[in-house]
Amino acid sequence: MPHEIRPGTAADAPAVAALHSASWLSAYTGLVPAEALGDGLAEERRELWELRLGVDYGEPANTPLLLLAERAGELDGFAYLVPQPDGRVLLDNLHVRPGRTGGGIGARLLAAGRAHFPDRTLYLEVLQANTRAIAFYRRAGGVRTGDRIGWFPGGHRLPEYEYSFPVTPPTR
Repeated sequence: MPHEIRPGTAADAPAVAALHSASWLSAYTGLVPAEALGDGLAEERRELWELRLGVDYGEPANTPLLLLAERAGELDGFAYLVPQPDGRVLLDNLHVRPGRTGGGIGARLLAAGRAHFPDRTLYLEVLQANTRAIAFYRRAGGVRTGDRIGWFPGGHRLPEYEYSFPVTPPTR
């Protein structure tokens, strides 16, 4: 049975926060300082998702989109896309439940996000040390478009790359 991709709501905040914490612990251990993944991570993620999903962003064009990948009522992945003032869309989060990566869930979430914003360039920031994620974005057609420093809990600064998925003109 394939995963259902659906929009998330404020009621999904606890499940998204739990998956987000588990994904960070799995993917970032050894890549970010241990204190950035410490005891307060789960609570910080819960507060973050309750805030994000409880806000009225006004215009639909400015409203972030949370996409969930579920199977048999279990959340196995999510993507969070945020329209930006420059006309692009930030893929702020793409996480798959640890142990379920490599099965196409992330690719389906990325494709659904791109389909929702077909006329806008989608971009993301990824840790330079996260070679697994970089390989995923490259396979999906992402192009490296920048370098920057990202901030993590506890004031930790880590080097990141920007990857973009430009709009593809329709074929005739």
